[in-house]
Amino acid sequence: MPAIPICQDIYWIGVNDRTTDLFEGMWPITEQGVSYNSYLILDEKKALIDLTKSTKEEALVSQLSGLVNCSELDYIVINHMEPDHTGAVRILRQLAPQAVFLCSAKAQAMLDNYYGITEGVRVVADGEKLSLGKKELTFYSIPFVHWPETMATYESSEKILFPCDAFGGYGALRGAIFDDETADLPLYLKEALRYYVNIVARFSQPTLNAIKKLSPLTIDVVAPSHGLVWRRNPQQIIELYQKWARLASEPAEPGVTLIYGSMYGNTEAMMNAVAEGISRCGVPLEIFDAARTHASYILPSVWTKSGVMIGAPTYEVSLFPPVAEQLEALVEKRIMKRKAAYFGSYGWSGGALKRAQEIVEPLQWEWLDTLAFQGGPKLEDFKRGEEFGCKFAEALKASQ
Repeated sequence: MPAIPICQDIYWIGVNDRTTDLFEGMWPITEQGVSYNSYLILDEKKALIDLTKSTKEEALVSQLSGLVNCSELDYIVINHMEPDHTGAVRILRQLAPQAVFLCSAKAQAMLDNYYGITEGVRVVADGEKLSLGKKELTFYSIPFVHWPETMATYESSEKILFPCDAFGGYGALRGAIFDDETADLPLYLKEALRYYVNIVARFSQPTLNAIKKLSPLTIDVVAPSHGLVWRRNPQQIIELYQKWARLASEPAEPGVTLIYGSMYGNTEAMMNAVAEGISRCGVPLEIFDAARTHASYILPSVWTKSGVMIGAPTYEVSLFPPVAEQLEALVEKRIMKRKAAYFGSYGWSGGALKRAQEIVEPLQWEWLDTLAFQGGPKLEDFKRGEEFGCKFAEALKASQ
């Protein structure tokens, strides 16, 4: 994509990535892709804000060179040191040896550790201002959103916030970079939630701290380093991040995430009956096959819903391994204080429920009910399954 003006003398010069399968080496983005958004300010002094990963550095330099010779850059702002935002550091040091890297004190050490760069680096303090001429930048420390060195940059004349990973999302840009121009806004909102829970959720309190710190600013544009640039309603993405961050400590809305696994179809058959009961009671429901769904798609559902229904057979006197792996991912993300229930088939001995409860014990879940059956479910078992699902859904509604 060519450079796109955000306002007078400020340009999006990002690149799209549709070839990386795993973001951070673990989160699937094969279908959605991701953008690495960089921004160029052309003033008396010229500043580049955020970069890209090393495999996309040629595309970034091409975008940049369409507007200015790299040798004319005065500043390169490093808001966040993660390599998907700094992979082009070395080539820009070669092409723009006179440019000064602006970063936080912690990022200064990381520039050395990651890239061996120690010269031409200037630490900016929290709240420090830098005049570029008509434009003025202010730097705000927002640690642990989601690394300790992270900062956000604010341009006051156009009221643009450049928050790097904060307020970002998965999804390569499909020709349109703005929230008011895309025809796929629901997709980007869904992918912003998945991105938040995958990448930022463990740092929800620092995210709330950052939102509070930045709240006095008048923000007309939110220009993150991944996903859409928000200009029609910049508060929408800020408010969503605030809502999602609060879910780390506040109750989620009534809803059920049904995570199931099945070896020979018996637990899956019961799953359909349980799901029918939940749906009949009017509670939102999402269903995931643990063996065929990556955790990145399950985590957002659990993060935003109050109930978790686990369906799994006993496997070697323990929990069916694909389901156990999904529960371990929930523990890793610290999804606390959900209401839970369990159903599943067993052969000669149980054990699945006990193991499930052991895994999620650190999360302080409240277990409401259990439905275990031996072998394959019979007609009367399906009836019990429907009642079981409806009872769980009603309990979620009653607890609000």
